[in-house]
Parts: sequence; structure tokens; C-alpha cells
Amino acid sequence: MPPQIPIPRYTVPGLSTKEGGRLIDLLNMRLHALNDLALTLKHIHWNVTGPHFIAVHEMLDPQTSAVRGMADATAERISALGGVPQGTAGVLVAERAWDDYSVGRADAIAHLGALDLVYAGIIEGHRKAAAKAASVDPVTEDLLIEHLRSLEQFQWFVRAHLENGSGALTTADAGSEEQAAAAAGPPRTIPAKKTANTKRTAKKATVAKRTR
Repeated sequence: MPPQIPIPRYTVPGLSTKEGGRLIDLLNMRLHALNDLALTLKHIHWNVTGPHFIAVHEMLDPQTSAVRGMADATAERISALGGVPQGTAGVLVAERAWDDYSVGRADAIAHLGALDLVYAGIIEGHRKAAAKAASVDPVTEDLLIEHLRSLEQFQWFVRAHLENGSGALTTADAGSEEQAAAAAGPPRTIPAKKTANTKRTAKKATVAKRTR
């Protein structure tokens, strides 16, 4: 549970300092989510492999730049409300409610399967924050809605790679990034010398997708 942000000494006209404090608290968590997403996108950009490498590698850089812009706009809104944007890695890790992205070097489509869950988490978090801001400050709500337009478009770009022949997502039943990566990526083959009398057991992942 992230600590409550102190009530600011001043805020924007038309809001009480208590209302400003609530919005600052809300936006600091969205700032963490956006900073984490930007780092995750770069991590994937560096670690994709396979025949779809160049397409996915180049698709992610514009998304990273856009998300960094969203983080900057969020931080500036926090400052305008009289707050202090928390942008250091230590504060992000201490206050976030989710774990690090869990896929390392892997096939590009496998990464997109995991990234779909990342986008789903941040979009859900942004929608909840926008709903809370709506009753207090339409300017903050509008900022979050603007972010959602781009975030949902980026998720669409990702999901276009994950549709099967019937139009369903190959990762629809995944409950974790590892499961989504396994469902989306190419099947792994075992060398012939290791297949004799080998039993394969499927482990069910227990880590559910979390709202970011």
C-alpha cells in the first residue's frame, strides 16, 4: 500500500488542498506505472529475437517515446497541483504493487504475448484512476483519457500479432506473463537425444495479472 501524499500547501484554483492531495496521490501511482512501462518496453526492445525481430524491435521505440511523454505530462500535472513528482527508481520499486517484467531474451511474439498483459494492467489502472478523478477534476481526468487513447492503440498493435485464425487471442487464457509468452511464442522443440522416455509436466502458473 503506497503511503499517502501529504496535503499540499496550495493547489490549482477551484480545488481544495485536500482534493489536490487526493489527485497527487492518484497521479503518483500512474507516474510509477508509466515509468515502469517505458523501462519494460526498452527491455523488450533489447531482448526480442526470431523472424519477427526487426518489426517488433522497431515498433516499440515510438511506443517508448510516447509513454515517456505521458510520464512527463503526468509529473508536470502533479507539480501544478502543488505536489512533488516521485520519479526515482527506488520510490517506484518501494511503492508499486506489481513485480518486474519477468521475460528475458525470447522470441518477439512471445514477448508480445507478455506485453499484452502489461498493457492490460496499465490500461485498467488508468481507467480506474480516470473514474476517480472524474468527480474531482475534469482536467486530470482528461489527461488520463488522452493517455488511454494511445495506450489502447498500442495494445491493439500488440494484439494484432496475437490473433489466431478465428480472431481470438492466443493468450486469452494466460494468467501470468510467463504463461502468455508460452502461449504466444513458437513451440519449443526438444533435441531427439533427449526425448527418449522423457515425461513432460505442465506447471500451472500461480501469479495472476495485476493492475499496474
